[in-house]
Amino acid sequence: MQKNYLILFLLITFFSCKKASAPPPPEINSFLKQVITPDDRKTITAEEAKTYHVNDTYQYKYRTGNSGQYEYNYDVKGINIDGDSVFGNINVEGKYGAGILLGDTIPDIEIKTEWVSYGKLNATDLNGNKYQLIVK
Repeated sequence: MQKNYLILFLLITFFSCKKASAPPPPEINSFLKQVITPDDRKTITAEEAKTYHVNDTYQYKYRTGNSGQYEYNYDVKGINIDGDSVFGNINVEGKYGAGILLGDTIPDIEIKTEWVSYGKLNATDLNGNKYQLIVK
């Protein structure tokens, strides 16, 4: 009889206890966007201005943000798949970024970028055209 009560107690305990769901992770208040857009390079917000930094030793024009979350601005040049020269300006956070390319015979082109090695990036425009870029 005692065994039956013990089994009943364990069953009730097992089914009545709900697994507590973990609270969502705290949201970090950051002025940096999760995804860089071409328009990011046009303006510097008041928050970004607080951490605006220029260093002539490095290739970036300027950077904003805090350690581990820097957003860098670069002038770039390169070629498209047809070998035409392009140049422009991008913002990058981590491995990925976005910006605008210009050319002698092309209109402004919005691009997404990805680092491939030191000073070299691959870019793709909204139409899927590919570009090979280097930091100026």
